[in-house]
Amino acid sequence: MSDWLVLVEHDRDVGQADTPHKLMRIRDYLTKPGLFAGRRPSIFSLARSYAYQSQAYYASLLAEARGHRVAPSVQTMVELSRKSLYAHALPELNAALKRDLDAGAAAEESLFIAFGQCERAGFSKFSKLLFDWFRAPLLEVALGGKKNGEIDRIRLMPVNAVKGERRDFAMQAMADFTQRRWTSPKARQTPRWTLALLIDPNEAQPPSDPASLKRFAAVAGREGVVVEPIYPNDLASLSEYDALFIRTTTSIDNFTYRFARRAEQEGMPVIDDPVSMIRCTNKVYLAELLETAGLPAPRTEILDPSMTLDSVFGRLGRPVVLKAPDGSFSRQVHKVSTPEELAATAKRLFDDTALIIAQEYMPTTYDWRIGVLGGKALFACKYKMARGHWQIIKRDDSGKVIEGGSETLPVADAPARVIELAENAARLIGDGLYGVDIKENETGVYVIEINDNPNLEAGVEGAVLKDGLWREIIGWFSQRLEARMAPVAR
Repeated sequence: MSDWLVLVEHDRDVGQADTPHKLMRIRDYLTKPGLFAGRRPSIFSLARSYAYQSQAYYASLLAEARGHRVAPSVQTMVELSRKSLYAHALPELNAALKRDLDAGAAAEESLFIAFGQCERAGFSKFSKLLFDWFRAPLLEVALGGKKNGEIDRIRLMPVNAVKGERRDFAMQAMADFTQRRWTSPKARQTPRWTLALLIDPNEAQPPSDPASLKRFAAVAGREGVVVEPIYPNDLASLSEYDALFIRTTTSIDNFTYRFARRAEQEGMPVIDDPVSMIRCTNKVYLAELLETAGLPAPRTEILDPSMTLDSVFGRLGRPVVLKAPDGSFSRQVHKVSTPEELAATAKRLFDDTALIIAQEYMPTTYDWRIGVLGGKALFACKYKMARGHWQIIKRDDSGKVIEGGSETLPVADAPARVIELAENAARLIGDGLYGVDIKENETGVYVIEINDNPNLEAGVEGAVLKDGLWREIIGWFSQRLEARMAPVAR
């Protein structure tokens, strides 16, 4: 765990009477790294300038090199330097702003947000989301006039421009934000690391069942790592932990992506990281990636609504598998055998996406699922097809889910060509945790998908390694945390 440190350029900007946390001049932080030997402070930089190559810029840059958490990060400074660099966040932020305005918040020309709290009443949801996107102590949001109520500009607010009642509000917001750390009810030996385990209790088919996660936490505890569950509304508390392990189904348009992105901004090791999410959750990207890398996959075509479908069967054979780019757990995957089915299914999929996948149908009695961690195979499972079905998961008209059986083998006993292909495919995505689906038949081995957020259950994926499965994952996190701390330890 870490302590709080507040950096300022001038003593008069923030006084010790304003905060119980340690204050330090930015120039001292830059020039006296020995003061932090063995420490991992969480830093708020309350600077007069966040410009490129300013003192605050270098403080954040060196903080990241020293393994310290800092806000704002260099990435945040760069993104907020130009509107074009934060334009990707505006649709979601404007939607949240509109919801607050529709709920009765008074229209303003600008908003001041300190540590995720808005100075004006009624903008709590917007302010929280803004802080989720850009974890900066002090922000000013200029709105495009009272009529449309949309964001015109977001900027980092210099601390010397915050005066009077606004300054009092900012100091109280900082106290509120950091209070939880100081009033923690936990009384136990300080762990080596603390790992946040993101779960959603309302998810019907999570990637790990509760019993498996409890076992994971028990094994981690023996390794000196405390595992604590956090939930979809706990983003503000993420900075209290050293690393993040996401164990709820990932998507780039839900809370999991925001958690992953925040963890990355904090310099925390995270499974799954935002880049892996973006890459793995889109089958169009995967199809191009595998083709470019020359890895074997079923014959695949990318379709758009303007294309004629008459010759698809001629090129890919019959039947054909149609896939939405971002489906998971066999959702939005359809086998079509006639021109009418092809046209109707494609039309339905195009209602939600500009591109879809058409893929050669390759029947097998099971799919290989090879878990790959840090570029090396971790487990090898055979996921068998559901009885009377062509997929491992079958959903009937009532929504009931029927799954095929599974068989787990030692990695050394799985075919070498399957393991080699899985490791090569996973390395195209990153060095995190992936589940690579592979079909094997008399003509060869073929990558079907590369999944982030693969299932991990003690009785299936962990059937061979048992507690060794969880130790490997803990080892992945510990290795990266220790590497991050190496500059401080020298």
